[in-house]
Amino acid sequence: MIFYNQVYQYTDKEEKNRIRIIDIDNPNVYFVELYGDTSMPKKVEFFDLEGEVQSGLLIPIPDPFAKSYEDKDLTEKQIQKRDEDWKIVSTGWDLYKESLLNKKKRDAAFEEIAHQHDIAKIKIKRIFTRFWIRGLNKNALLPDYMYSGGKGKERQLSADAKVGRPRKYTSAKQGINITDDVKKQFEYVVKKYYRKKEQLSLTDTYEYLLREFYSDKYYEDDMLKYKVWDDSRIPTYHQFYYWFKKLEDPKLDFQLRHSQKEFELKQRPILSNSTLETDGPGTRFQVDATIADVYLVSSFDRNLIIGRPIVYGVIDVYSRLITGIYVGLEGPSWLGAMMALDNMVMDKVEFCNQFNISIDESQWPSHHLPEIIIADRGEFEGYSVENLINNLNIKIENTSPYRGDLKGIIERQFRTINGKIKRKAPGAIQKEYRERGDRDYRLDASLNLEEFTKILIHLVLHHNQKIIDKYPLEKEMIVEGLTATPINLWNWGIENKKGRLQTISNQNIFRLNLLHKGKARITRAGIKFKGVSYGSEKAINEQWYLKMRSQSVEVVFDPREMSQIYIPHTDGKGFDTCYLLDTSSQYKGNTLEEIEFYQELIQEAKQQEANKQKETTLNVDAAIESIINQAKKEKNQTTPSNVSKAEKVKNIRTNRQAEKIINREEEKFDLIEKPIRGTGQVVEFTKKNSDTVETPKKSTSRLMDKLRKKRDEELGKDK
Repeated sequence: MIFYNQVYQYTDKEEKNRIRIIDIDNPNVYFVELYGDTSMPKKVEFFDLEGEVQSGLLIPIPDPFAKSYEDKDLTEKQIQKRDEDWKIVSTGWDLYKESLLNKKKRDAAFEEIAHQHDIAKIKIKRIFTRFWIRGLNKNALLPDYMYSGGKGKERQLSADAKVGRPRKYTSAKQGINITDDVKKQFEYVVKKYYRKKEQLSLTDTYEYLLREFYSDKYYEDDMLKYKVWDDSRIPTYHQFYYWFKKLEDPKLDFQLRHSQKEFELKQRPILSNSTLETDGPGTRFQVDATIADVYLVSSFDRNLIIGRPIVYGVIDVYSRLITGIYVGLEGPSWLGAMMALDNMVMDKVEFCNQFNISIDESQWPSHHLPEIIIADRGEFEGYSVENLINNLNIKIENTSPYRGDLKGIIERQFRTINGKIKRKAPGAIQKEYRERGDRDYRLDASLNLEEFTKILIHLVLHHNQKIIDKYPLEKEMIVEGLTATPINLWNWGIENKKGRLQTISNQNIFRLNLLHKGKARITRAGIKFKGVSYGSEKAINEQWYLKMRSQSVEVVFDPREMSQIYIPHTDGKGFDTCYLLDTSSQYKGNTLEEIEFYQELIQEAKQQEANKQKETTLNVDAAIESIINQAKKEKNQTTPSNVSKAEKVKNIRTNRQAEKIINREEEKFDLIEKPIRGTGQVVEFTKKNSDTVETPKKSTSRLMDKLRKKRDEELGKDK
């Protein structure tokens, strides 16, 4: 469809491709091209133009001259000029419109109008051209005085005149003009010296400018020195500073002098806030960890300092309510984040009772899962969060490294809590660097982990009831007179906003989704995981060790206690427990880190003995080969050459019996000590009962006689 006063653009032209419809008179359409001082109307068929629009060859665009002016913002001269030209256009367009649109009659119409107002015809053409091009309205005739003058433009310099104010503390020496060549020198030193990580000041950069371009080099005592030129030949620092600020790029300067990450963290424009990204409690939770600025002592001996604890916090972005905390010694890692998430879904009345703090649910009402969790990339990037995403429908958003501003709400609360603790707790860090003679604040440490957790709980309860400054209250909140405390915002959001909160019916199943995952292998020796053998009742009942041998099964485990691992059910609603077998009972109660350490010790011990094992193997092989070679040598010496192979393998059984008898004679046990010859020892014999007298066995037998005969025949003794 073609509309009056609409601007269109041709898509197949790079230049002079815009037109404005100035009149529609079916079947004709009149337009002017939006360029030139005397652009005249042209005629085209309505259907031809509409066809170009429908084919996409001609597309409507926003009016490039659409502006809003108020007379109070215009000068008297602008108003006067506009009104004079409008008087000419308004009467001429009404009286001569048909002639002005007709190419053959247009010149005559312009001459008539020029004659009426006693103005040159070319000026009349320019007035009407401005009227047609700029929107067919009165303000289209405003003169472009806003583009006149020299605002923001550089003045053309003469060779002799010095621009700028004269110097105050000088007589005749007025300095130099800043030409394009001088500006290039400024840009050069700024790029080379100022925009560097060394962060030189602007004064230092100006001095490098003088050294590089406005001084003479000379040597004195073999040392390079510089002689700065006369004042009349150098730019002043004020000139350098003026042009630096004029050509300054603050974003680029900061990024090159510091870093892109620091710019995003500290300098980027803040045009919004995190609350606008939510539509109620539970939309987004922010999770972060910090090292508390206080030293703690051991729970079993207060004389032992254990260092600074790790504090994890979870906060609801919409209401600013802290929904979960964890205080421990696990470094910023998945284990610490896992404990914070577990506390997030825990009933807070029960949690506070563990530390002998009595509260009711209204003081800390959160025990829910959110829709989105915003966390650092380190803890929440990897396989550990897949179950949260897949089984609990929680989205995980990881922030960029060193971008604490993307979790600004929880970061701010950490600073507030740390500030309160530092002012009151013994053992708190008082300043970053101690001076000589200052007392070591670590020696004042008195709180243990449980007591510090109690303090943190009280601070959280206080925060949840504290009024939030600068919270962007919604109109409905203001009407209801709502006080902007986290608990009030939480409760109001639950009643009036979208429901994003989820509850957990079985905390063990939630913990199952938090634990680390791994792959175990089923073998005849049990379920092998991390070099440790486990067994389960289900594996025995279903005969896994026979039917599923060498297959892998997914397990979850707590690296802090490896006495049992868990096999989750496919429906995600249960699990089977695997316990250590007796073959791995030495690892009972150990952490995964300890188990891996023990296994490394075993491997190291094996590696240390590896060379000895190789040496022993070589010596054994050498001894065996020596024995075999000696046996072969003796065999070759004693074996007759005329004995056939059949005779050699004949009578193996008989030979075996003979060898057995000889071995028995050599191996038999004789428990009677034989007398030493020459001692004259008398042995008394006791008379035995005639019934018990044994008849001595023959020393030889027919078999022995046969063997001896055969042996003698082979050795030729019978000859």
